[in-house]
Amino acid sequence: MYVIIVYDVNVERVAKVCQYLRRYLDWVQNSVFEGELTDSQFKRIKQELKGMMHEDEDSVRIYTFRTKEQVKVETMGVEKADIGCII
Repeated sequence: MYVIIVYDVNVERVAKVCQYLRRYLDWVQNSVFEGELTDSQFKRIKQELKGMMHEDEDSVRIYTFRTKEQVKVETMGVEKADIGCII
């Protein structure tokens, strides 16, 4: 499945969440990650994020799609991260 994860967490947890998501997804903008995941990876990520965040002050939004082809992305302005050139 193709996943987009957007988060708004307390500054104390931003680096931890960012470093964790970089293990599985591509960083595309501040607090925005996207990429292909297996079902088990998706379940693991949701469980880990729930453990990292404080539900009374943090927010995580997850958008899921069957394939990347179902997602149309249009960028205006500066592209924050070029995921096409990763070696």
